Amino acid sequence: MQNGEAVSPKDSKETGAETTKEQNVHHQNQGCMEPTAPPLPPPPSPPPPPGPAEYLRPRLIFHTQLAHGSPTGRIHGFTNVKELYAKIAEVFNISPSEILFCTLNSHKVDMQKLLGGQIGLEDFIFAHVRGETKEVEVTKTEDALGLTITDNGAGYAFIKRIKEGSTIDQLKTVCVGDHIEAINDQSIVGCRHYEVAKMLKEQPRSIPFTLRLVEPKKAFDMIGMRTKAPKSNEGKMANGRETLRLRSKGAATVQEVNEFEEQATKKVDDLLESYMGIRDVELATTIVEAGKDKKSPDDFAEALDSVLGDFAFPDVFMFDVWGAIRDVKNGKL
Repeated sequence: MQNGEAVSPKDSKETGAETTKEQNVHHQNQGCMEPTAPPLPPPPSPPPPPGPAEYLRPRLIFHTQLAHGSPTGRIHGFTNVKELYAKIAEVFNISPSEILFCTLNSHKVDMQKLLGGQIGLEDFIFAHVRGETKEVEVTKTEDALGLTITDNGAGYAFIKRIKEGSTIDQLKTVCVGDHIEAINDQSIVGCRHYEVAKMLKEQPRSIPFTLRLVEPKKAFDMIGMRTKAPKSNEGKMANGRETLRLRSKGAATVQEVNEFEEQATKKVDDLLESYMGIRDVELATTIVEAGKDKKSPDDFAEALDSVLGDFAFPDVFMFDVWGAIRDVKNGKL
């Protein structure tokens, strides 16, 4: 043999003899064995007991229009703001990037009706799309410009509030609802509101800089085509009202908004504006959810870092938010 170990003639002979002997025994045993029936299969396991009937919620359908005027469309099957914009764009045959923001139950640029992280199941959605582009030269005369920034959850930051008497208030071409597209020709599309607020805060005094703004498209004669929106509580969520909660990660959920969550979210949103120059109902809601069941400021800070660590909130903000949530919970409004 070329490979493996060599086998001597003696080994080969003994091996063959043993094989012959085993084969004879095997044939003898085969001759005396009686045929046996194959084993029966095990009995089938009983079916599980019937559980409670599962409640199937009907498919949620929302009505929508373009804010400057359009027929009414119907949308469904979205779980976050980007998917919502894609559904609206599909209905009206436009690009999702054309949508700046949405308001609920009003076609006006009304920041009190701005769509955040929740939509009432009976809310009517108005989409505000890109209008004219304008450039404005700004010179800071004080540290704060007097702007409150928010974003649409899909990459566009825009102006939510202008402080009366501020630097920006003197520039009448700058309006609430304007999308900030660029600062000194540097595009900020895709930046979050807090990043834009930080860039504006870092602009030095007395040195002019340029803002490129995109205003929402205005309605003209098409306004007469608008159908009447359903009645609502002026954008306020009534106690116990069901809403669709949009989430950046995971599926949207239908839930009830109670009075505590509504009041606590408003207080936290006010603190976000005071400390960071932004307003964001979805962010405020997430903060309230992280803190409503915590027993101490340390537990709250740890929970907040686990879900919103990228924001790097200052400690004084954490304590004020914790105090605001506790005040609402204890009835101190």
